[in-house]
Amino acid sequence: MDEIVSERAASDPFNVGHRHDTLFRVVTDTMPQMVWSTLPDGYHDYYNARWYEFTGMPDGSTDGEAWNGMFHPDDQDRAWQRWRHSLATGEPYEIEYRLRHHSGQYRWTIGRANPLRDADGRITRWIGTCTDIHDAKQAAEHSELLSRELSHRIKNIFAVINGLVSLSARQMPEAKAFAENLQRRINALGRAHDLARPHSAHSAVHTGEATLHQLLKQIFSPYPAMDAGRIAINGEDFPVDDRGATPLALLFHELATNAVKYGALARDDGQVTIDIAAVDDTVELRWREHGGPEIPAPPSHIGFGTTLADLALIDQMGGIVARRWHRTGLELIAKIDVARLSRS
Repeated sequence: MDEIVSERAASDPFNVGHRHDTLFRVVTDTMPQMVWSTLPDGYHDYYNARWYEFTGMPDGSTDGEAWNGMFHPDDQDRAWQRWRHSLATGEPYEIEYRLRHHSGQYRWTIGRANPLRDADGRITRWIGTCTDIHDAKQAAEHSELLSRELSHRIKNIFAVINGLVSLSARQMPEAKAFAENLQRRINALGRAHDLARPHSAHSAVHTGEATLHQLLKQIFSPYPAMDAGRIAINGEDFPVDDRGATPLALLFHELATNAVKYGALARDDGQVTIDIAAVDDTVELRWREHGGPEIPAPPSHIGFGTTLADLALIDQMGGIVARRWHRTGLELIAKIDVARLSRS
């Protein structure tokens, strides 16, 4: 009896009977992915036809631990560690690694596996797949490289424009005040772009994706009131990229500049608070000034910078801007669709 069971187990690794085992093999051999299976302890004992077509290895030659030799040498330790963690914890296995193709080239693949459990929750087998993602990964890397190069050139354009403005101001002293204001706006846009643009691991000024809080802190960083704690950023945070960074930089740079000249930040004890809240699919940003000069009435004239900032937010982001001139200080409310902040 023992000999019969052993013989069946050898030809039927899933121990489900010859008919079902044959059906499983037929199904997996028609799948575009490489399919593999292991015992509960991680011993590889099955690969479908796609695996052998991809690797060019003889049947059975990658059973057991021999499969790890198919990975790129730089990926082997990482793949083993991830696989052992899944075996120890029962957590699903997922990893990207380079797998040796029958051509001799190492191609990027994504490996995934999930455990099969019996009625008592014990793992009886692991079923996994390998999917060739090499072409897609190379295309994504090429696209990222182009995006970084474009962002680098945009940053250089900011520097060139700033230089031209400075040169023009030296030649036209009467335009000095205008030129300085323009340079400050260009610098604000440059800081916002540098935060939100695509980065490499070495050029990134922050970890993870850029956020609205980070963008506002970057915009306010040149103002002493920020270091003094007189500009407070409160509330929810949201991802932001170059799509939303430019118009927001224009708006909040202009608000901060005007607050320094005429509003709350013109006094040593004046304060500004920015409250951010999600309202359905909209982000509401509320700017409030406290402790500045008393405002007897709304201004009779709207400056160029304010008009430019409003147009950027309304035209580029489809936002809404409203101002309330309280005697104690300006209150501005801007509403923007969450989807307009970032492409993700």
